Amino acid sequence: MNGTTAYTPPTVWSWNKESGGRFANINRPIAGATHEKDLPVGRHPLQLYSLATPNGVKVTVMLEELLALGHAGAEYDAWLIRINDGDQFGSGFVAVNPNSKIPALMDRSGDKPIRVFESGAILQYLAEKFGNAFLPTGRAERAECLSWLFWQMGSAPYLGGGFGHFYAYAPTKIEYAIDRFAMETKRQLDVLDRRLAESRYLAGDEYTIADIAVWPWYGALAKGQLYEAGEFLQVSEYRNVVRWADEIAKRPAVQRGRMVNRTWGQPTSQLHERHDASDFDTRTQDKLQAPT
Repeated sequence: MNGTTAYTPPTVWSWNKESGGRFANINRPIAGATHEKDLPVGRHPLQLYSLATPNGVKVTVMLEELLALGHAGAEYDAWLIRINDGDQFGSGFVAVNPNSKIPALMDRSGDKPIRVFESGAILQYLAEKFGNAFLPTGRAERAECLSWLFWQMGSAPYLGGGFGHFYAYAPTKIEYAIDRFAMETKRQLDVLDRRLAESRYLAGDEYTIADIAVWPWYGALAKGQLYEAGEFLQVSEYRNVVRWADEIAKRPAVQRGRMVNRTWGQPTSQLHERHDASDFDTRTQDKLQAPT
């Protein structure tokens, strides 16, 4: 199998060496904090601790969409969590998300701060907090929306932790693993393509948190922007997904949201921290790096 040797699992697994690959330095089989570090707190009730991975982009897009609707209470501070440096294992972050994954949200608008973790839970929380924004109220429409939201939460690990890991990040190329997860990823794209052949958006005619959740993962994949795997997966064949991805990408709030906590790409697309709407005009990396 591509030069690999057969592996016989031991009777009891033990963690005695790094597994290799891009994220080996932050992988471990135990939870909890590795160091003491308080989280910063800004002036807005909503405090987001994140990075512009697909899961992080979901929440910043949602917040920018809420602001675009006129919900002033959705103003937020977005603090950068550098996962490659282990920021997610600081004691302050673990107190907000015991799973040590971004994004994590603190809502300080009430008498007692509320923590919310897991991106799907954050989207639903924010939608309900702001009058069911981007969340249908009809029983059938709401069920459709939440079904696609949870479809994404259950499916994306096969894309990211499965296909993406073995295709792009694993220390060796394993044919069986790549074939297994490429097959599943293409099946998922076909699921989306068939749905979007009959519906403008995932839950129907209206843009919802289902689209906000799915787009950063599968929209990017359909445009060849994940894992440099566009040609390998022949993503252009999924024309309905591409149409949907292009339509959502044109939304101004989406364009702003994908910039927040971004630390790669063109400097004009990177807003490491966001504390005010004016930051998009004054604090992107190209402006901060400009000679004075």
